[in-house]
Amino acid sequence: MRRRIVAAVLVVLSLSMLTAYFREAESGPMHGVQGTAASVLHPFQVGAERVARPFRDAYGWTSGLFDARSENERLRDQLQLLRQQAIQNASAAQENVDLRAALRYLSGPTFPRDYELVGASVISHAPSEFEQSLVISAGGRDGVGLGDPVVSSKGWLVGQVTKVTRNMSEITLLTDKTSAVTALDVATNTVGVLETGEGPDNSFVLNRVPKEKVVKEGDIVVTAGRRFGRLPSLYPRDIAIGSVKHVGQSDIASFQEIQVDPFVDFSSLNSVLVLVPKRSTQRMP
Repeated sequence: MRRRIVAAVLVVLSLSMLTAYFREAESGPMHGVQGTAASVLHPFQVGAERVARPFRDAYGWTSGLFDARSENERLRDQLQLLRQQAIQNASAAQENVDLRAALRYLSGPTFPRDYELVGASVISHAPSEFEQSLVISAGGRDGVGLGDPVVSSKGWLVGQVTKVTRNMSEITLLTDKTSAVTALDVATNTVGVLETGEGPDNSFVLNRVPKEKVVKEGDIVVTAGRRFGRLPSLYPRDIAIGSVKHVGQSDIASFQEIQVDPFVDFSSLNSVLVLVPKRSTQRMP
């Protein structure tokens, strides 16, 4: 009860002082007391401001630092997203280019009519330069079989299927040391044996071409599609391989030394086409 009386007295006193303060002139005693109190407290306010300012500045700097870090992280995330989108767009664009090239090859004059196309993505390349092979995303369930020729989206020779599982296949590339193909110089209709060269430039050598055959630089070399001596024909005729890079002769050799540049960049293959014989067609011996 006493507390309530004291509180009521204080409220009444406060209201009385406020009423008197607002009613009196600016030169009145209560205004004078206010001015004196403000003058006395001003130095303390200035000191408190000086003491608090470094802390406010430090808080502002720290807050700005965290904001900057958050902004940098957000920008990095956006940059990573843009990079991923760019890669996806580039991949989709390349797939579109490959598809258009495959359609042109399928409807072109060099496509072997006894075969069907099976498209596949390259899953992995050989782990070393001594294993010239790659794994593709098409296998037995897609109709792929051992010995099937493999070409690029433009119909250029890549290699041959040498292992098949249900969902995947392994391709031995034309650049492998064990690969050999009967090849034809289109300009002279001359058949030789195309094998991988010894240099680091992935060029091939067309062997067994007699000296009297006038093979020139720039001549197109394709698969012969027929047996050459004991070498069987592994591929149908007219699959493009490359162009003649250099023709040389030796006085003591019976054949010309012909270097061939492949059309295919074997290190950058992302997709291939497998030539699968139609059911009514025997696989080539």
